[in-house]
Amino acid sequence: MVVPTTQMNGLQTAIDELRKIGKCVTIIGADIWIPKHVSDLDRYVDKVLSAGEDLEADHPGFTDAVYRERRKYFADIAKNYKHGESIPRVEYREDEVKTWNAIYTRLTALYPKHACKEFLEAFPLLQQKCGYSADNIPQLEDISNFLRDRSGFSLRPVAGLLSSRDFLAGLAFRVFHATQYIRHGSKPLYTPEPDVCHELLGHVPMFADPDFAQFSQELGLASLGASEEDVKKLATLYWFTIEFGLCREGKDVKAYGAGILSSFGEIEYCQTDEPERRNFEPEKAAIQEYPITRFQPIYYVADSFKSAKDKMKDYASKIPRSFNVRYNPFTKRIDVIDGTKGVVTLVKELQGEVNMLQDTLTKIGSFRQ
Repeated sequence: MVVPTTQMNGLQTAIDELRKIGKCVTIIGADIWIPKHVSDLDRYVDKVLSAGEDLEADHPGFTDAVYRERRKYFADIAKNYKHGESIPRVEYREDEVKTWNAIYTRLTALYPKHACKEFLEAFPLLQQKCGYSADNIPQLEDISNFLRDRSGFSLRPVAGLLSSRDFLAGLAFRVFHATQYIRHGSKPLYTPEPDVCHELLGHVPMFADPDFAQFSQELGLASLGASEEDVKKLATLYWFTIEFGLCREGKDVKAYGAGILSSFGEIEYCQTDEPERRNFEPEKAAIQEYPITRFQPIYYVADSFKSAKDKMKDYASKIPRSFNVRYNPFTKRIDVIDGTKGVVTLVKELQGEVNMLQDTLTKIGSFRQ
């Protein structure tokens, strides 16, 4: 049975229904649009799923008119931002800095014992170069410039939560969508959604590490053109690594996940004997269920970011796609390799890299002699 279609809405439901009456279902014209240039991320500005300026009734700031207006201000910044522009600087209010201070002070006291070495190496640099301190909320523009020089990553303001597909697509371009708003001051130790504290204290230090940055980008590249089922699995891998990942350091286990590093309770809880720890295996982690409103019962532990990156690349290679993709950092484009021409171009570029390697080894050998 053949179903011609050009729309992805409800596609999985249609496939499921057809499979009840036919053994073979072929989909024609169902290619999923993927962003080809980093500027294509501008299309996602209005695709916020939740939070942003529209708060749920149980949100701490729901009845606070001043806070709601402030959230609208931050949402407008994100919606009006375009690739290539400087991220607008925000003058945070006194009560917002007070909330940041309470969180920053408590978390930084816990980092030396619980955070991984890559995090601890980056944090002092953020204090020196980006104004990280208890009495100052750093600006996304300064942090973005810092990360770009360290690992090629950059930040982009976002009004709230994006879909898994849209968020992961940003990682493919080494772009992290970050919120600028801060949680409501009435509950500084709790937030129902990612805020600037979660982004800047949990995520940013790790994106300064080249191996972690590469691992994150591999997740993003794997999502481009993938099915909804595979995107869901990749989002689960994101949860168990970038959000709640642990890694080995000798005989110790340290935290590198932002959900842990931005939570006073979870950063200590994950080191107790209560949760289960498993070796990071993408095939198994991708289908593991998890809670979102309480501490994690299961954590996955990576031997190293390089090991996690290699496993992620192997996992991604098995995702069924009729093409492959790679990121060109010079043009900031995604090259889709789906035919002979693309393969020939790739071979030529690889040959150039091999020639440079051979030339370098020859020069090193001659110098040592």
